[in-house]
Parts: sequence; structure tokens; C-alpha cells
Amino acid sequence: MAFVKVIKNKAYFKRYQVKFKRRRSGKTDYRQRKGLIIQDKNKYATPKYRLVVRFSNKNITCQVVYSTLTHDVVVASAYSKELPDFGLNFGLTNYAAAYCTGLLIARRILTKLGLADAYKGLAEASGEDYLVEENEEGPRPFFCLLDVGLKRTSTGSKVFAALKGALDGGLDVPHSDSRYVGEGDPDTLAKYIFGGHVGAYMDTLKEEDPEAFAKHFSLFIKEGVTSDKLEGIYKKVHAAIRANPAPKAKKAKKVPATPKKWQAVKKTYEQRKSDLAQRIAALKAGQ
Repeated sequence: MAFVKVIKNKAYFKRYQVKFKRRRSGKTDYRQRKGLIIQDKNKYATPKYRLVVRFSNKNITCQVVYSTLTHDVVVASAYSKELPDFGLNFGLTNYAAAYCTGLLIARRILTKLGLADAYKGLAEASGEDYLVEENEEGPRPFFCLLDVGLKRTSTGSKVFAALKGALDGGLDVPHSDSRYVGEGDPDTLAKYIFGGHVGAYMDTLKEEDPEAFAKHFSLFIKEGVTSDKLEGIYKKVHAAIRANPAPKAKKAKKVPATPKKWQAVKKTYEQRKSDLAQRIAALKAGQ
């Protein structure tokens, strides 16, 4: 009989090490994360900032984050669901909205750090690549690294639209312009930044299938937006973000006159004593 080696024996299981929880659930790429957060020892506790970009079905999230030994710290954040405050009430997850969210996080973090006047970024959005230049006097540009998480970094991905917005907003992020849509063609990129691709699809769908157009672009129709108005709307949104990137104050919630209580109100000692006396009296009356 041939010798068969048992691999998963007691020694194997005694030495088995469970992977991190977020690795087991497929939420974190730890090799990527280590490269983004590891800091040189001679820099001591100097934060290493990351521009975190995440996409969901209805929202785009951009955050400036740095890591400590125990947790991550979010310095500033911007969400595409905030864009209605700046005049954009439709298409909050497309390429143009990703650019607006990247621009918003850039202006917000620079305003918070007092660098908004020193580094104003690109005055008007265009398809040209923009690299922020260091001022001769004063602090250097705010430097951070792009953190894409588990999203595939295909050329033309929306994650690079958020990156382009952050660059035009005045942040210093290492990048290559060949990853934008159009692979470095300024005209194609400008078309996408101002929603030209959406407008072209609107016109095509309206001619081919009016019913599908009414369903797919219902928010556009509700706002009275047509394909020829998109560029002007996005230009106004960019200007509004630059004018005041601060988050809008939240409306105070109305406090009800009588607060809801989902559990019985705790009785006082006198009430409990009275209830007990009543129960004893009822028992005696029943005998």
C-alpha cells in the first residue's frame, strides 16, 4: 500500500490562522491598504492622507482620511447627495456628478485647512490635465493618495472623474492623465465632465423609445432639463461649489410635545407600595 501524507492533521489546525474579518467578508484589500497607509519611521506620527472614493447605487462618497494605529480618522467628507444644495437635482451617480463631488471635497478640505486662497485650482473645468504648482512662499499643496478600495480601475472609470475634480480643486494627487475617459483626449474628457454623453443618450433614447426615455430620465423631465441645458447647469454647480463649499446646516428636528416611550414608565417606591397593597387586598377578598 502506498504512503499517503495527511496534510490537514492536528498540527495543521493548531497552526491555522484566521484571516482578518474584513478580508473574510471581501471588504478590504489589505495589500493595497498597507501600501497606502505605511509611513516612513523617520516621519514619526506624520499623517499619510488618502483620498477615499466609494460608489453605491444612489451615492458617491469622497473622504480625506488618515490612519492611526487603532483606527482611521476622517478629516473631511463630501457626498453626491449634497449636490442638490449646489443646484444639481438629478443624475447624482454619473461621471459629471463624480467630478462635482471630487471638486467639492477638494475645496472643502482646503477651506478647512486655510489653503483655499493659496491653491485655487483650475478656474474653469476643462479636459486639460492640471497639476497644482507649489507656491514660493507659504505652505505646500495638500498631498494625498487615491484610495479606490475594491473598485476596478478600468480606464475611463468614474473613480478617475472624482480624481479629476479633486485635482482641479487644488489637491496634489499622483496620477496619469491616460486613465481618464478618452485616454488623455481633452475634448472627450470635457464632454463627459459637462454631461455631454448623457445629453447624447437622452436624444437617442427619446427618438428610439419615448416610453423608456420618460421612465429613465424622469428626474430630468421633472426639472425641465434638456440635453442642450446640461453644460450650463454643470458650470453653475461648479461655480456654486467654489463660492461656498461648506456643508449646509441641517434643519433642526421637531421635538414632539410628548416624547414616545416604548417601555413602561418606571414607578416610584410609593406607587409600587400602593400596587402591592391593592393586590394583597384583592387576594384576601377572594378568599
